[in-house]
Amino acid sequence: MRGLKDWTPFLLKESGLPGPRGNLELAQAAAQEADADQIKAFLSIPAEQAPENTARVFVVFCGVLALGKLLAAGDRTQLSRLRGYASDPRWRIREAVAMALQTLGDEDVRSLLSEMRLWSAGNWYEKRAAAAALAEPRLLRTAATAGAVLKVLDRIAASMVAARDRGGESFKTLRQGMGYCWSVAVAALPDAGKPLFEKWLRSADPDVRWMLRENLRKNRLVKMDPTWVKACLARLGS
Repeated sequence: MRGLKDWTPFLLKESGLPGPRGNLELAQAAAQEADADQIKAFLSIPAEQAPENTARVFVVFCGVLALGKLLAAGDRTQLSRLRGYASDPRWRIREAVAMALQTLGDEDVRSLLSEMRLWSAGNWYEKRAAAAALAEPRLLRTAATAGAVLKVLDRIAASMVAARDRGGESFKTLRQGMGYCWSVAVAALPDAGKPLFEKWLRSADPDVRWMLRENLRKNRLVKMDPTWVKACLARLGS
């Protein structure tokens, strides 16, 4: 790419789309190497010209991911741009938002936590972005960080119980994400995570119970404490 004046044709050709998996390695490289003008060009493609599972959406993906580099370098104005993309109807763009936020977390996890507390009070897509951004093992290396992430997930779970608009795609997207996020945080800090997780076992809410079952199926929890997992599943089955 460094030898090319215009990266877009190369990204389109090597995107891996349409297909089951985009070229994430190329996207990471493009995001790290792109300058401000290139990022602007990536993001200038209208949504109607870059539908899901196309090479053009991959270029936009690269642009959104690159916003994380700018954010980590200190440009906090990118937070509002990313928050807008968090509600994009294309799942790949929403995933790019979470990955871009994790780039901030790599540099300043406290700032990421502070912002995600705000997003966790936003719409369903924003809540999903917050949960997905924080549920990354490489960010949960200290008890303080993992504990803070557990509190964010607990707050999001509480908002799910209070939900009245569960039929929309945004709520379904959040529920799907919360079906794995808890397992990451609990595995990172079991002493605090297991009691907080167990609190939700008392809930009769069907979406919360689905969320708990999905997390308990994750290998990271089975490896962490198979006896505990079995006991939790038994309680959910009762």
